[in-house]
Amino acid sequence: MSKILVTGGTGYIGSHTVVELQEAGYTPVIIDDLSNSNKGVLTQIEAITGTIPEFYEFDLCDEQKVVSFVENNPDITGLIHFAASKAVGESVEEPLKYYRNNFFSLINLLNAFKNRNINFVFSSSCTVYGQPTKLPVTESAPVQKAESPYGNTKQVAEEILSDTANAFKNYQIIALRYFNPVGAHKSAMIGELPIGVPQNLVPFITQTAIGKRAKITVFGDDYDTPDGSAVRDYIHVVDLAKAHVAAIKRMEEKKSKANYEVFNIGTGNGFSVLEIIKAFETSTGVKLNYEIGPRRAGDIEKVWGDVSKSASELGWKATLDLEEMMRSAWAWEVYLKEKNPFI
Repeated sequence: MSKILVTGGTGYIGSHTVVELQEAGYTPVIIDDLSNSNKGVLTQIEAITGTIPEFYEFDLCDEQKVVSFVENNPDITGLIHFAASKAVGESVEEPLKYYRNNFFSLINLLNAFKNRNINFVFSSSCTVYGQPTKLPVTESAPVQKAESPYGNTKQVAEEILSDTANAFKNYQIIALRYFNPVGAHKSAMIGELPIGVPQNLVPFITQTAIGKRAKITVFGDDYDTPDGSAVRDYIHVVDLAKAHVAAIKRMEEKKSKANYEVFNIGTGNGFSVLEIIKAFETSTGVKLNYEIGPRRAGDIEKVWGDVSKSASELGWKATLDLEEMMRSAWAWEVYLKEKNPFI
């Protein structure tokens, strides 16, 4: 079947998508600069699927290397673009890093492929909505002012993609606006592997539970939510990975209604930070040490998605529940402690 380029393919969402692509019969090719991942993930993918993916290590901000790669790989028909800096809090502190990494890499790829028929799936985010005025938020909701440089890069990237699709009809582009990915593969052999202090909630939970961290800080308990903590739509990373495969298939089968489309990818349910902590404790039997802290810059109060368009048009919906998200994340943390495959 088709050869699909996966940028950031050794990362958290990327590695799970590579597995789902392989299991669907595709041939994924990975580019990653390993700035926020580990090359050992390739061995883990091979252990799960029986096939080690083709891998190239370089920075997509290097235009000449991108051009050379595209010229030397004329059989690539699809591209899933994950590679980007992605932490909301860090983006507030280091905005220039985020604008460089997230824009240069995207523009270099679009330029390199602009003379080829290509199916392009972009890793977008619910952060494009800012703080929605109406929930659940639909794809037609107005884009609000971004609450962080990270969110702004996703908003502007979508504008770049829309303009590119308008100018170059050889592109078929789908932007997946996904909510908060959590959990790990059922094998417990791949999962979220943050370098340094985790920026996301669930790896901080699992690292606290296993003793790597002393406690979790809940950033704010004075939001206008049932328990005062921020609310998000959490989605299992395997469900999310399958959405990317569904997007590729939609474009291959010529089912797209336009050559630029957007879809929400979530469960359609909102859970607070404190509810996530309780769900982890209930599903694993492990108690957590947490404290309430001040709100974090760049965070919004509450968001969850209307995912009916993804169900009706993309033919995709989430199937794994919150307890499975927590159980699989914990199994991955335990696996890391026992096996240490990346050391």
